[in-house]
Amino acid sequence: MSDSKKIQEGLELIKSAEKSLKTTFLKWRPDYEVAADEYSKAATCFKIGKSFEQCKDCYLKASECQKQNRSLFHAARNLEQAILVCKDLGDLRDVPDLAHKACTYYQQQGSPDAAATALDKAAKILEPTQPEQALQLYKRAAEVVTIEDSPRQAAEYVSKIARILVKLRMYDEAADAIRREIGLHQQSESVAAMGRLTVALVLVQLARGDTVAAEKAFKEWGNCCDAPEVQTLESLLQAFDEEDPDDARQALNSSFIKHMDIEYARLARDLPLPQPTIPRAPAKDTAVRPNAAPSYVSPNQSKTQEAKGGEEGGVGKKQEDDEEFSLC
Repeated sequence: MSDSKKIQEGLELIKSAEKSLKTTFLKWRPDYEVAADEYSKAATCFKIGKSFEQCKDCYLKASECQKQNRSLFHAARNLEQAILVCKDLGDLRDVPDLAHKACTYYQQQGSPDAAATALDKAAKILEPTQPEQALQLYKRAAEVVTIEDSPRQAAEYVSKIARILVKLRMYDEAADAIRREIGLHQQSESVAAMGRLTVALVLVQLARGDTVAAEKAFKEWGNCCDAPEVQTLESLLQAFDEEDPDDARQALNSSFIKHMDIEYARLARDLPLPQPTIPRAPAKDTAVRPNAAPSYVSPNQSKTQEAKGGEEGGVGKKQEDDEEFSLC
C-alpha cells in the first residue's frame, strides 16, 4: 500500500514539474530550476515505490532541466543516478551513453576528477557482463586524468584496461597497455610497481608466443624486480629457451605469481608450456624379468681369457727387457 502511495505522490510531483515548464502571457521563460527539483523528488518517490522505469525517466528529465538552467554539474549528477537505476532494472544498454554524457558535463563544468569517477563507476557496473563497453569507459577515464597531469590516477585506470585486455585475450594491446602503465609509474618513481608489471609483461609476451620480446622486456625492466622475481623470470625464460616444460611449470607455480592480480594469475596458469622440437629417446627397460633363464656363458670363455692374460703378460715382460737394454 505504501508503494502505491509513493507512486501517486511521484505522479503529483510530475504534474507540478510540467506546470513549472509551461509559459504564460506573463511568464515568458520556463522555471527549469523548480522543474528539476520536482522531477528529482518524483524520482525518489518512484524509487521507493520500486517503479524503476518511471524513476529513470524522471532523473533524465531532471538532468535536462538542469542543463537548460546551465547547471551542468547537477545535470551530470542526475545522469549518474539514472545509471544506478539502470542497474536496478537489469538493463544496461543505456549505461555507456549516459556515462559519456555525464563525463562531458563534468568536464565542461571544470570537474575532471568527477568526470573520471563517473566513468569508473559506470565501467564497474558493465565489467562483469560487458567488458568491451567497460574498456572504452576506462580508456576515456585514463585520457581525462592524463590531461590533468595525474600519473598515479592514470596508472590505476590503465591497469584496469590492461587486465580487461588480458581477460579478453587481446595480448597485443595488453602488452602496449602494460608498457604505458610502467611509464606512468616511472613518472611517479614507483619502482616496486614497475617490478610487478615487468613480470606481467613477460607473461603477456610469452602468451603472444614471442619469447624474444619477453627476454627484451626482462632486460629492459628487470632491474626494478625483487630478487625472487628476478630468479623466477630467469628460470622461466631459460626454460622456454631450452624448451623444458617441467622447469617452465615449476617457475609458473611460484608463490608471487599465484598472488598477482587474478587476470595475470590465470594467464600464468593457462600459459602454453614449451614443447621440445626433438623428442627425447625413451628410457631403456632395465627391469628384471621374473623366472628368466640365466645368461648363456661359453665353456671356452675361461680358457680364452687365460690365454689373453698370458699374452698380455709376455708382451709386458718384453717391453721391460727392451727398456733395460736401451738404458744400457
